Amino acid sequence: MESQVRGGTRWKRFAVVMVPSVAATACIGVALAQGALAASFSVSGQSFKVTADRLEGQGFEQYGAIDSGYSLDGQKAAHPVAVSAFNSAKITNMCQSVVTPNIPVLGSVSLTLKAGAKDPVEATNLYIDLDDLSADATFNNIDIGVAAKDAHKGPGMKGGSEQSNPYGFAQQADSATLTNVKQTAWATTAGTFKLSGLHMSVSTGTHECY
Repeated sequence: MESQVRGGTRWKRFAVVMVPSVAATACIGVALAQGALAASFSVSGQSFKVTADRLEGQGFEQYGAIDSGYSLDGQKAAHPVAVSAFNSAKITNMCQSVVTPNIPVLGSVSLTLKAGAKDPVEATNLYIDLDDLSADATFNNIDIGVAAKDAHKGPGMKGGSEQSNPYGFAQQADSATLTNVKQTAWATTAGTFKLSGLHMSVSTGTHECY
């Protein structure tokens, strides 16, 4: 079975249609032991934006969860997310950006990361917690409406202290291909994350990937 999805998705539509997210990382150096489950942690008060020309993922699962963390002023915060999980993924021409606002004297400061322009970014046991995505997507052998705990084509639910209902709605597919990807995410974890041709820059002002 092959299914194509076009356009964008927001949390209000999540229970009806979910689409997989592009691989991204909230910071450099996310490299847990290969084969390990993704770690659980409190998310920062900043989401980040990611674009990619193409993502090819093998062993895909997706389910709903809540990311707990903080606001930038230190208050407790919670974010509803769609967790997209892949056994492995390759991403072409990836850009990631995060903007820190209201820094004394400087104002806003942007951190931009680019990789995979020549050789694709590669990741294994990849989990991405997102709340907005637009892309053109193709799923192979997709199952929609699986109980989250019974999805088996990808790496499985994170486990640990993850806030998610194992009996809730999920979907899975043998593989997923996304092109022209734009997404906003709160967290990413991976077993391995190889960024070929990595370039990171910090600059004043607002400079986002999209």
